[in-house]
Parts: sequence; structure tokens; C-alpha cells
Amino acid sequence: MTLQSDTIATIRQSWASILGVSSEALAGGEDRVYRENNDSSVLMFVSLFGTGVLVGPSWALEAGRELPDSELVSHAKLLELSTPYGGRALGEAKLYFSDSAPVLPNPNAELSRARAHAVDLETACPDEDTAEVGLSEMENTFILLSESERDSLPVAGAGYDVWEEKLAHLGALVAPANRRSGLGFQSVAFAQKHAMDAGLIPQWRVHVDNAASVMTALRAGFEYAGTQTTVILKN
Repeated sequence: MTLQSDTIATIRQSWASILGVSSEALAGGEDRVYRENNDSSVLMFVSLFGTGVLVGPSWALEAGRELPDSELVSHAKLLELSTPYGGRALGEAKLYFSDSAPVLPNPNAELSRARAHAVDLETACPDEDTAEVGLSEMENTFILLSESERDSLPVAGAGYDVWEEKLAHLGALVAPANRRSGLGFQSVAFAQKHAMDAGLIPQWRVHVDNAASVMTALRAGFEYAGTQTTVILKN
């Protein structure tokens, strides 16, 4: 399974807009693209379909020109470069995309679009997971409810925000007691189908250390396309 060429073109165009570079530069087969921004509050390196993009102040671009992508993708390396300038950790993530319609494991599952259920699900999860996903703040949420006759409690959920009018940036959250049950994948499938029905390309960004989230993405038919590594700079 591979992404369609028009899907890749749209992803490149959207990310070119996000990064502030020309779509031609990102699609032109160049090994590296640079964007100097001396007022930037972040230093970011994105690798997408084999092209690296480094965005940040002039001192970062000067240092980055001497380094291969394999080093710039490392969060530790960006922190090393930015420490003299007040650099602080943000994260190193993998980027996945999908253009294949998902199969809904249980199309008749009890599903809620209510923000209150997203908040209840976050309350049941560790703060670190809740902060990483930000489910209740997403534009579209899909919360699976338990099938208990006594209570309809949220057990898992997924949602997405629309980026650049073309990408559906997804995230998912599963209550600790319901993990490794397939419910995360099921909630993602609902969000993924909704996004694709709206003409959007589902995007999945996951921290490099989150193996469970990577497995969910792969199971849902997402394909690896690159990385995003970011540090915050002192204002």
C-alpha cells in the first residue's frame, strides 16, 4: 500500500504553507530547504518524503548546513545547537498519512460527539497523555462509550483539527483500563472516515517513543512519510 501521487502533492503543498517555504521547493526533489526567520520562537526540522526543511534563526541555519538529516532529526542535536540561545525541549515526532478508507470494526458502536464526553475521557487518563493529544480541544471528536447497561462511560476517543484546509490532524486517547483492546484503533477509524468523507487527508503525528500509537497508526492504514523535530527558543 502506498500513498497516491496527488495525496503526496497535497501533503507537500500543505506543509510548505505550514513551514513558510514554496511548494515548488518542497516538491522539487531538493535534499534540503532552508527558511531563515530570526524572529522565530522555535527551531524546527521537518523531513518529508526525503526532503529536509530547516526553519529558524540564521545561527541555526548556518550550523545546520554542516549537518546531515540524520543528525538534525535528533531532538538532542537541536537542543545542543540551541542551548546557548535558550532552547527548551518540545519533541521529536514521526509523521504518518492515509488516503485509504478505513474499515469500521464495529459500525454500530455507541459513539458520542459531545465535548463533555471528551473531557470525561481525559479525566480518566494520565495528565501527560491528555496534554499530548488535547482531545477535548479538537474541532471534531468521536468518543466511544461503554456498552454497559448501567453507565455509558467514555472508554476511548479520537478527533481531528483541520490544517491548511486539506489535512485532518488526528489524535487519540484510550482510558488506561481499556488499552490493548482495539478500542483506540476503532475510535481512530471513525475519525479517519469522517475526515476522508469531508475531503481531507488524515495525518497522524506521534512521539518517537510512543510505540503503541505507532502501532495504532499502522493498523489504521497510515503510512510513514517523515519526521518533525522542534525545540522552543527563548523569546
